[in-house]
Amino acid sequence: MAVPGVSDGNTPTILIADDDRAIREVLDRAIGRLGYHVRSTGNAATLWRWVSGGEGDLVITDVMMPDENGLDLLPRIKRIRPEMPIIVMSAHNTLMTAVKAAERGAYEYLPKPFDLKELTTVVQRALTLPKSPSAETNPLGDGDDKVPLIGRSPAMQEIYRVLARLMGTDLTVMITGESGTGKELVARALHHYGKRRNGPFVAINMAAIPRELIESELFGHEKGAFTGAAARSVGRFQQAEGGTLFLDEIGDMPLEAQTRLLRVLQQGEYTTVGGRSPIKTDVRIVSATHRDLRQLVHQGLFREDLFYRLNVVPLRLPPLRERSEDIPDLARHFLNQAVAQGLPAKLMDGEAMEFLKRYRWPGNVRELENLIRRLAALYAEEVIGLDVVKAELIEPEIQFRAGGGDEPVSLSVAVERHLARYFSAHDEGLPPAGLYDRILREVERPLIEISLSATRGNQIRAAELLGLNRNTLRKKIRDLDIQVLRSIK
Repeated sequence: MAVPGVSDGNTPTILIADDDRAIREVLDRAIGRLGYHVRSTGNAATLWRWVSGGEGDLVITDVMMPDENGLDLLPRIKRIRPEMPIIVMSAHNTLMTAVKAAERGAYEYLPKPFDLKELTTVVQRALTLPKSPSAETNPLGDGDDKVPLIGRSPAMQEIYRVLARLMGTDLTVMITGESGTGKELVARALHHYGKRRNGPFVAINMAAIPRELIESELFGHEKGAFTGAAARSVGRFQQAEGGTLFLDEIGDMPLEAQTRLLRVLQQGEYTTVGGRSPIKTDVRIVSATHRDLRQLVHQGLFREDLFYRLNVVPLRLPPLRERSEDIPDLARHFLNQAVAQGLPAKLMDGEAMEFLKRYRWPGNVRELENLIRRLAALYAEEVIGLDVVKAELIEPEIQFRAGGGDEPVSLSVAVERHLARYFSAHDEGLPPAGLYDRILREVERPLIEISLSATRGNQIRAAELLGLNRNTLRKKIRDLDIQVLRSIK
């Protein structure tokens, strides 16, 4: 049977090492159906004997095997067979597993349980592409697990894989996600595990700096460049030279500063505010935002050419409600952190943990972290129960009634309570700037959706109900990607 992409007439041999017999049998059948020869083993010693003896064209190996860690075997294989592609599988799904696999020469890392179709596609791609030795990397060492990206959910696994692939590159990355999802943490991971790890990591939050000072903060200024500039000052670009510059809340950058930033990305140089001589710069740019930059581009608030320069590698961080299976690991991590900070050791009982998994987390991981800190500091119980968690998280029940009974809570009171909890989920009690537009956007979508539902998808009636022009409503439906379904009478 002919194998796509193989031109030498020989059928490639795939070497598989996994101590789980069932996985070996599944892979044997799936890869055999592609027309490849397959040899499989349950230990690292046999795999090493095959590879060192010149056998095989591609390796698929597990990490945890009875006689040796598969990650420790990778450098030995690469020393004697540098062109051999190695696919690493692991149920130990952490960022460090993905990063170490890439750092030690793996062609691809796949978390278990893996998608069989994806694995076979990776095998075919690895055998089809031109062979080239793996790029040399600077080993991280065993004690470098410093960035606490926690989670084993599929969403986090994909993030780990992307981070591992970016480790040896200088590509510009755009991190998007709601407030509190950990965007700066991911930016630090990109730096800490990347080729610029020995350089500085400098962060600047556009929303936290007066707009008129952003250019000076980024590029520095000369003495007398503006009122109050009593001395020359270096900017964040100079501070980050040779390292990574993290531009947080990039959507809040003024247009004038956007133009200067675009020049840096295009020409690799900038001038200080009030300066004339261009300064060469060598930094990696990582940006982040909770805002929809494409929408800002359409509104004329963000340069389209800058957007494409920054959005080379987009990385979306999921909100905590989309990866609720990670909450137990996160909660335990924050409880352990509290102990390290001198607070009493606590445990969370099963009912409390299940409640945390069902909660919506408007403040995302940051809200969970702050909750755990409060529980560790304020409650005497060694085991935190459901009643304690509910007391911290649940607002008084809001009732909307047509008449009679208890007095209903107004919408304004309900919103006020929601915002109070939202503010409390942020450090120093302040969420990122742009709250007004953000809250309006959050309200706008459900308002339009429920109006369309009430009018059975009739956009003319929905526009009348909302008091909007019909064309305005249609534009909002399109911009917000709202699905309009007409009910059948």
